[in-house]
Amino acid sequence: MKPILIATGLALLPSYAMAQDAETMTGMMELWSGIWGHYAQMKATLMTALEHGAEDHMSPVGMFMAADWVVKGVMLSLAFASVVTWAIFAAKIVSLALRRQAIARQYRTLDRAGSLQGLSKRMAKGKGIVGRMARAALDEWDRSGASPSLHAGIKERTGSTLGRIEVGAARRMGAGTGILANIGSTAPFVGLFGTVWGIMNSFVSIAESNTTNLAVVAPGIAEALLATAIGLVAAIPAVIFYNLISRGLGGYKVMLGDAAALVERTLSRDLDLSPQEAPNLTLAAAAE
Repeated sequence: MKPILIATGLALLPSYAMAQDAETMTGMMELWSGIWGHYAQMKATLMTALEHGAEDHMSPVGMFMAADWVVKGVMLSLAFASVVTWAIFAAKIVSLALRRQAIARQYRTLDRAGSLQGLSKRMAKGKGIVGRMARAALDEWDRSGASPSLHAGIKERTGSTLGRIEVGAARRMGAGTGILANIGSTAPFVGLFGTVWGIMNSFVSIAESNTTNLAVVAPGIAEALLATAIGLVAAIPAVIFYNLISRGLGGYKVMLGDAAALVERTLSRDLDLSPQEAPNLTLAAAAE
């Protein structure tokens, strides 16, 4: 159980680092505290189950202990893959939920403000994805000047910058999902390799014992088939989680596109209403 907690914590580190407000950070800290609070109880339960399982040679734990070292290696690698799958899923689901809430909140803030120059101090400094987009638009306006003849170029360059911010945010959020796809596609074959190896050993045992008694080879075959079962246990959640995260990422990209469109509309309105002066970013950032 401890590896999955460590893996989940490591996977959540980027989200901690990029949390842009106290509310988001508080939600992430409460989630992690809840996970850690159940660790001791789950660890004790798991250790008790392992101790009892090792005594029963026909239990999954007993079959693992009696398996060939190659089959054991396959089972351990698949168990690790399963831990990674659940850790990535937990981290991505939490991160997606928090980021979508943050974007929705910042979207409403910008929509109510109605002007890039009327943003709050936090967003004027580029806090959050929408804040970064708004800051990029203000920077481009400030660099280009206030001549009405430059407005079309300002809008075009701002749209290009916002597109890169949008793509970068989506790429960062999607990091790690490829691991789920790889686990989902390869885990069954890795488990099948362990099964084939174990069955080979069972046939060797038949040849060495000069008997076809099923009781002699059944434990070895059962140990081999356990590898395939673990492979499926790792692969099936990986495929399901990959599809769920992919749909979540699709919705996240739509929200990013809506935010970029709002920034462009707001910039266009500001340019039309204030054609003779460029924003003073130093004063805008210190307005509040």
